[in-house]
Amino acid sequence: MGENPQGEKEAVKKPADQYANPAPLGLLAFGMTTVLLNLHNAGLWGLDTTVLAMGIFYGAVAQIIAGISEFKKGNTFGMTAFCSYGLFWLTLVLIFLTEPLGLTKLYNPSTGGMAAYLIIWGFFTFFMYIGTLRLNRGLQVIFLSLSILFWLLAAHKIVDPIGGKYIIGTIAGIEGIFCGGSAIYLAVAEIWNEVYGKEILPIGPYKSKDQDS
Repeated sequence: MGENPQGEKEAVKKPADQYANPAPLGLLAFGMTTVLLNLHNAGLWGLDTTVLAMGIFYGAVAQIIAGISEFKKGNTFGMTAFCSYGLFWLTLVLIFLTEPLGLTKLYNPSTGGMAAYLIIWGFFTFFMYIGTLRLNRGLQVIFLSLSILFWLLAAHKIVDPIGGKYIIGTIAGIEGIFCGGSAIYLAVAEIWNEVYGKEILPIGPYKSKDQDS
């Protein structure tokens, strides 16, 4: 504190919130990793280390960083979403590495555990989608399409091995590419709109809390 000419003490002004918006980082981490995995699900190539490395270091780590940043900004929705899906990628990669790590005795795909895993994540995502109804259209598209993706993948695990000829898996892959692409779009829109100070890419209207009053 200092003193003005009249000898009165002046309060030190606190700087305004200078935190950057962490959402684009989390959205890009989710979107790019989702697209890469679902190019595999669509049948374009086999599962390899590109997906696993992306899943750990971008899909997981970057989203968890974004989620912690949202926590510091007081955004409960963003914190829950980014941290949850970041940790989802870690669990998924561990499942993919079950055989290489010699953990096959702990995991038997025939038990339907993978299908249950995907169904549960589908319900979690759908509950989060309900929350996006108070947010922008971009988020609504991402969470609704992701809910459908989880359930399509669950159906793929249940039906295709019985004789579905992997048709559901291919459909899920295509839908997953759309889902991941929508997240990339929203991330780019938020970056460009902030940089240019105007709406370059639309993300859709949303209902603010002030509209209820």
